[in-house]
Amino acid sequence: MGVQIPFKKLMLLHIIFIACLRLSAAELQRFEHRLQHDGSLSFLVVGDWGRRGSYNQSLVAYQMGLIGEKLEIDFVISTGDNFYEDGLTGEDDPAFLDSFTSIYTAPSLQKQWYNVLGNHDYRGDVEAQLSPVLTKKDSRWLCSRSFILNAEIVEFVFVDTTPFVDEYFQDPGDSTYDWRGVYRRKEYLSDLLKDVNAALKNSKAKWKIVVGHHTIKSAGHHGVTKELLLRLLPILEENNVDMYVNGHDHCLEHISSNGIEFLTSGGGSKAWRGDRNWWSPEELKLYYDGQGFMSVKMTQSEAVVLFYDVHGNILHKWSIPKEPFKAA
Repeated sequence: MGVQIPFKKLMLLHIIFIACLRLSAAELQRFEHRLQHDGSLSFLVVGDWGRRGSYNQSLVAYQMGLIGEKLEIDFVISTGDNFYEDGLTGEDDPAFLDSFTSIYTAPSLQKQWYNVLGNHDYRGDVEAQLSPVLTKKDSRWLCSRSFILNAEIVEFVFVDTTPFVDEYFQDPGDSTYDWRGVYRRKEYLSDLLKDVNAALKNSKAKWKIVVGHHTIKSAGHHGVTKELLLRLLPILEENNVDMYVNGHDHCLEHISSNGIEFLTSGGGSKAWRGDRNWWSPEELKLYYDGQGFMSVKMTQSEAVVLFYDVHGNILHKWSIPKEPFKAA
């Protein structure tokens, strides 16, 4: 005969278990990355890339390998739309090897890749991209909906931006989205915003960078994402975020506004030539409607951002100074 647990004790254990589940669900997963021996950090950013090497994806990857070696990068950030046109069909979809493993082959790119999901990724099997099975296939791959990356002097908060966009729910057209995990959309977004705000408020890092797929401010085809402008931007401003890094618009772009650098790196493959809207020249520091990628090198006192075209030419360089912490 089994051990009998009193009903009241059983209910108490159940309540504690549910509370623990809610607590764990409310906390963003956290990853750590060490600085280089000199206290610096270098990384590349590429977005909107997964096309089995076509639309100059392979050429961009080649130049990333060269720049990655020169800068001795620590990791790569992907701003989403990792696999076109409709994400992955499952964990065994050959597109993972054809668009990722077989393309980014340079020795300097055999580092950790931190990936967020884009809207095209949501058109496939989202759970496949989040699956540890892909990490077993290629140890570089790390993809999650939203998470924190702490690199001592800088803290990155990666945000799942696709569920914010009303159009994907209200007028998806011929596209089908995999909303598993975000069926209770209102609650999902509310919790996510609270988590992002808490992560930024609690951060002790010198620099704060938020990464998402969708634009907040852009002169490109998609332009401003109004849902993020209304809901996410105030959190960034309140918490003195230094940079918002995104893809979605297939271009390279830098807008400097209200103390935040809005950096678009969405030129990993197919680009949209001539598809540009007006933006204040005082804020728009770069708009390039071709393929390419971005690099960032950071220290305690400075972040240097460079944009490169498909041939490895430097299109734009921007230095962001940071005052040292003052002793109390």
